[in-house]
Amino acid sequence: MNTKQITCSNDNKGGLVCPWQFAPFMDNLLRPLIHNPLKLFRPYVRAGMTVMDVGCGAGFASLGLADLVGEEGQVISVDLQSKMLDMLKKRAAKAGLDSRIHTHLCATNRIGIEAELDFAVAFFMLHEVPDDRAFLEELYTLLKTGGMFFLTEPKVHVGRRKFELAIEKAQSVGFTVMKRPAVRFGRAVLLVKS
Repeated sequence: MNTKQITCSNDNKGGLVCPWQFAPFMDNLLRPLIHNPLKLFRPYVRAGMTVMDVGCGAGFASLGLADLVGEEGQVISVDLQSKMLDMLKKRAAKAGLDSRIHTHLCATNRIGIEAELDFAVAFFMLHEVPDDRAFLEELYTLLKTGGMFFLTEPKVHVGRRKFELAIEKAQSVGFTVMKRPAVRFGRAVLLVKS
């Protein structure tokens, strides 16, 4: 498992990974005003669910999801960088949500968890994945039938055509488009495992 520091440059596998040093700029106190996880995910996430935040970074989505799943639910927060997961652990403890959030250090080419998920989110990260089709296939197997996948990409990095191609790949592995939620500065789709 590769835990070295990764820079915002080509990783020789086609993906770009935003470094952990950018987390304070991306996941600051203003982020929930722009991307409020409670508003974004409340229509799809209920108490008691098992959800995954893949590419969680410092955890803005994970913390909101932990509120939504309640004491009976769990959030599996996955990232490639151990320093991102360390930041998330500190934030979760400070918020009193650490019992609901479980972190997992993934590999560059595999999520590598065994779980049955009700909901998953990949927020502004699919464009960083070297093999997006393999990622979508693995995610599909982790979701329960009827499980939902909230995919959003940043407009600044992912054009409309590239995003539509990602949706086509998701459909080719078995996902069905359920909805196109609005996300500021992003392109988003809610997919469901049929």
